[in-house]
Amino acid sequence: MQRRNFLTTAAGLVALPALPTVAQAAVQPDLRGANRIKFAAVGLNHSHIYGQVEAVIRGGGELVSFYAKEPDLAAAFAKRYPQAKQARSEQEVLDDKSIQLVLSSGIPIDRAPLGIRVMRAGKDYMSDKPGIITLDQLAEVRKVQRETKRIYSIMYSERFENRATVKAGELVKEGAIGKVVQTIGLGPHRIALMSRPDWFFDKKQFGGIICDIGSHQFDQFLFFTGSTKADVVASEVGNVRYPQHPQFEDFGDVMVRGNGGMGYVRVDWFSPEGLKTWGDGRLTILGTEGYIEIRKNIDITKSEKGNHLYLVNQKETRYIDCADVPLPYGQQLVDDVLNRTETAMTQEHCFLATELAIKAQKQAEVVKLKV
Repeated sequence: MQRRNFLTTAAGLVALPALPTVAQAAVQPDLRGANRIKFAAVGLNHSHIYGQVEAVIRGGGELVSFYAKEPDLAAAFAKRYPQAKQARSEQEVLDDKSIQLVLSSGIPIDRAPLGIRVMRAGKDYMSDKPGIITLDQLAEVRKVQRETKRIYSIMYSERFENRATVKAGELVKEGAIGKVVQTIGLGPHRIALMSRPDWFFDKKQFGGIICDIGSHQFDQFLFFTGSTKADVVASEVGNVRYPQHPQFEDFGDVMVRGNGGMGYVRVDWFSPEGLKTWGDGRLTILGTEGYIEIRKNIDITKSEKGNHLYLVNQKETRYIDCADVPLPYGQQLVDDVLNRTETAMTQEHCFLATELAIKAQKQAEVVKLKV
């Protein structure tokens, strides 16, 4: 439905007051082809690797090689990026002194051990989420990162790759809703059952639903509340719909409290087939002077596209179409690789977000419902 038709009353719907749009900032320059750093990909088990690669290319990175032990995954990647050399082994990538950054979207249990090898090889690392799935892994990653001073970044794409969430960060920084009190992060997903590999259903391999897709929500909670310390108040998980996969979880929720605010997280695998996207992801940021609601992938009331932001404060109620808001993460990460800085995300923030997700998963009460 076009925005200009949004006020038209449809059967069963009530027209809402007009929400004025605002002009967007110019799209961030695409540094594609600048070849500011050379990078590689190792482990291609999740399609998130393509978003990771595109972010670094936009930031001026040159993809020079890749490795995957699965022939089908390697063939698909080679077709997408014919300019990249297919390495014969992981070690070939690690031994290439020209490579400064390694990306991975391998099986989750393998991501932290690979990151450790990458850092010990003198390179920086960017993992898909979850980048770490156990507290033992986290302790070892922290140790090696301190020793090597390399970057261990986890791509929390629900913030870094969502333009409305980036815009919300700008508005919060400007004080548009006052002091942030709480975030509510909703991360529903479509399961696409028949397309999933075996490891997807094994909690030992993927870490559990809160550790996995919930890690996005903890990143956003820390970012928007400004919390540098936080504790899990309560958490629960369940396998409601898929008893044929007893090691799988399809629902989880968490209450978290930090030194900058409070948060609630809900994640699930219940997105229905009738929804015209993989998940109706939402984020509500409550402040002392107003609130922001983000509809990340779709607004079922008016648009099948994503990046919708609603701002309500003491002065106005406003809709912001964030389709043209720049995505800075890729360029910032490349800058950090070159300058040894932490502009994309501080290392402690990266680790704390995943620590909270792991702890919430570990202490979660298992809930059993009859359906």
